[in-house]
Amino acid sequence: MFDNIRNDLAAHGNDPFQQGFWVLVVYRFGRWRYRIKPRVIRIPFSLLYKILFKLIQILCGVELPCEAIIGRNFRIDHFGAIVISGYTTFGENCVIRQGVTIGLKDVAHPVAPSIGNNVDIGAGAKILGDITIGNNVDIGANAVVLTDVPDNSIAVGVPARILPKKERS
Repeated sequence: MFDNIRNDLAAHGNDPFQQGFWVLVVYRFGRWRYRIKPRVIRIPFSLLYKILFKLIQILCGVELPCEAIIGRNFRIDHFGAIVISGYTTFGENCVIRQGVTIGLKDVAHPVAPSIGNNVDIGAGAKILGDITIGNNVDIGANAVVLTDVPDNSIAVGVPARILPKKERS
């Protein structure tokens, strides 16, 4: 847990006052409490997690349940109006911004997106359904992504158009 928190702090510019960092500390705590095996000992930690989770929702406007799986160096660049489904998985080095929703397309089919490494998600983007976002992908601001996005691509628009990234010379 503490290695991940150190990485999260570094991803937030070593600034412990960034609200995105606070969200990740509560998230990491929520994941850690599952390691406590005797249920009777875990119960007070679970109660503390639920209180902290609600406090983070109110103060930061971010819903990141500990059931979601996120990799190292995850960064919440701007906080507020961020909702991430507990069914979502993230790779490493991902960035999200305000107004992002990542979740279910249909409540009857509880599968959320699987997001690769080095994914940069713009403000207001919506990523929904049983889809895969590849590695090294940029999701444009306010894009609505409902289909798979291959590696090294950009997704822009409503609904999102998938474009290959141009190589820098």
